[in-house]
This record gives sequence, structure tokens and C-alpha cells, in this order.
Amino acid sequence: MAELIKTDVAIVGAGIIGLAIAFRLAADGREVVVVDPNEAGSGASYGNAGTLAPYACAPVGNPDVLRNLPNLLLNPDSPLTIRLAALPALVPWLSRFVWQSMPVHARRNGHALADLLKEAMPAWRALAEEAQLSDLLRYEGCLYFYRGKMPPKDGEWGARLRNELGVRQEWLTSEEVARLEPALPRAAGGLFFPDAAHTIDPAVMTRRLAAAAEAKGASFERARVDRLEPQESGRIRLICRDRTIEAHTAVLAAGAWSQSLAEQGGEVIPLDTERGYHIEFAMDACPISRPISPVDLGFYVTPMVGRLRVAGTVELGGLSAPLNPKRIAFLERGVRKLFPDLGPVQSRWLGFRPSLPDSLPVIGPSRRYPNLIHAFGHGHLGMTLAGVTSRIVASLIEKRNDGPNLSAFRPDRFG
Repeated sequence: MAELIKTDVAIVGAGIIGLAIAFRLAADGREVVVVDPNEAGSGASYGNAGTLAPYACAPVGNPDVLRNLPNLLLNPDSPLTIRLAALPALVPWLSRFVWQSMPVHARRNGHALADLLKEAMPAWRALAEEAQLSDLLRYEGCLYFYRGKMPPKDGEWGARLRNELGVRQEWLTSEEVARLEPALPRAAGGLFFPDAAHTIDPAVMTRRLAAAAEAKGASFERARVDRLEPQESGRIRLICRDRTIEAHTAVLAAGAWSQSLAEQGGEVIPLDTERGYHIEFAMDACPISRPISPVDLGFYVTPMVGRLRVAGTVELGGLSAPLNPKRIAFLERGVRKLFPDLGPVQSRWLGFRPSLPDSLPVIGPSRRYPNLIHAFGHGHLGMTLAGVTSRIVASLIEKRNDGPNLSAFRPDRFG
């Protein structure tokens, strides 16, 4: 007979979002069980660029991307690609993505993201202090690096949106870029985001956050949730192979694996997967002090403890296909244009970002089951939005009305 575990709150997913929620709720005195088949923080939360990007209000789908979409999809050296075998299944998602990239929709989505992002850094500072993670964060900003001709300051849609929303961004000359990051090759110029930060080790960050949640009383179950079954009593059961977790409230924070469980709760959500890659180079001292992004190459280079991580690209193609060596080669070829004397690649990684066509996460209760809370689909901003998402979920469970307006993030917004 399967073991029955009863708890106040069950969280499905032990990525950075689920861990931040678990810590917040356990610190508030809630009984919390976190369910995940893998080690805490071992997915996209481990392999990302490590950036905290409060400036990133421009959705992935926007007029500039829409205008360049054919070239982005067909150019083998593009930061965006689609696995052709997956294309038929992706057509509905891509249709929504194109629609959301139209100016009026993209601007609306950008304003919604900005509402979350304005609280992202205060929430992270508080979370880092309370969970004793502050030593893993560096507040050095982030640099967009233009290797070729600088765009006009109002020439990029994202820059105009950030300016409209009051995001701090500083245009730099070639000489100013050189003073900020002298190891970079000569640039045409740069765009600096002074309010950004990064973690020097995402894996250590997530492991320590899991330990901090556990120290507050949260427990962890290594199991895969196969089914979600709301009960007549109002509680929710999470059915695993050899155990069942029954909770007064369930939180779906399983990232790219959240769609089927959300559907069992009555929500049809067009979640798909961005296959993200990174490579790393071992080194005692990194050549840069902060994350930099060569804009034409579309990835991030981040200094971390004992290594330089090169992370990014978007490959649409689902959860089952193996690592694509062409994406790895793209990253290596690109970073060697910046640092030609790098040694051999130390490690290669593929992970899965949960991606929605409007670039907005799903945050809020199910319309059918108000004690089923959705908190997934953060795309490239999972690390950035972990702290503020944990606050929102805590407010929803406590039925406090002190969070941001969640209408743009509702689970039922897709009809």
C-alpha cells in the first residue's frame, strides 16, 4: 500500500521558484512538503546564466524579434532555433507567440513584467539575508556589449520600452566599456544596467536555499507526481508511484513539467520548452567582473567561482531530444570571439526553461480549485523572480490582498 503523507502545503517542484516558496512558507510557520524526482535545484535553476535581471521587462516576443523571425529561425548561427522534427507540434505555440509579439500585446506584456520586476531585487535581498545567501550574490550590474555598430538609443524596441518604464540603463562609449571591462575586445559601445546582480554559483545557491527551507521545517520527498486529484473534502492529493501526498494547498512550481498537472486541475496552458545550453571554462580568475551579453550573439558570459559560464540560446524542441552539439558549438565559437585564449571546454549542459508565448509566468489560483496555486512559466526570469514570486504565493495562501495585480498572470488567461 502506498504511503500517505499529510501536510498543510505541498509544493511540486524543487527549482529556485519552488525552493523560495518553500522557504518563505516554512519561515512563516507553515507545514511544507516539497516533491520532486530530482535533487533540489538540479534543473534549469542550476544551469542558467546566474543573472538577476530587474531590467528584463522586454518580453521575448516583441516587434523586433517578429521582424527578424525568419532570419533568426533559418540562420544556423542564430541564438534562436527550432528542431525541425518538433515544428508541427510547435505550430499552435508559435502562432500565439507571433500574436503576442505584435506591438500592442508586447507593450502590455512588458508593462506586466515590469510590475513584477520592480520588486524583484528588494525581494531577493530580503530572501538572501534571511536564508543567509548574501555571500553568493554580487551587485556589479550587467553589460550589453555591442561588437559592431551601435544602434540609435531609441532604435531598439526593448530600449524604448525600458526608457518608458523608467528602467535604469546607461549607454556607454567604446572607452567607457573598456574601463568597465578591460579584458573585452574593443567594442562599438555598450548598454549598462547598474541595478542587475548575479550569483557566483547557482548550484550552491539552490542547495543552500533548500537546506535553509529544511532548517525552517520544510521536508523533501524525492518522487515524481503522476496525478493530481482534488478531494471532496477540499484537500488535494498528489499521486506518486509509491506514496501519496495530501495537502490543504498545493503549489505547482514544476517548471517545464507543470503543464499536464495544471490540466488535471482544469487549466489548459500553452506551456512549451526552451532548451537552454551552457558551457564552462575552468579558471582561477575570470577575465570579467560581471555578466556580459554580446548582443549580436545572444548569450551571457558570467563569472563564477572557479569558472566562466557561457549560457543562453533558445532552442524550441521539447523535453525528450538529446543535447544538440550544434548549440554547444555555437556557444563555444561565439565566446572565443571575445576571449580567443580560453582553454578547453570543461563542461556542457542542457536544461529546460518553461516558456509561454506571452513571456509572462503563470501565477495565481486555479479557477476550479482555489487551493491549487500555479507558480511556473518564468522562462528566462526564474532566478530573478524567485523572491517576489514566493511573496505572492504566501499572500495568496494567507488570502492577503497586499501583492501586485495578478490579472496578467492568471492561469485562465488563455481561454
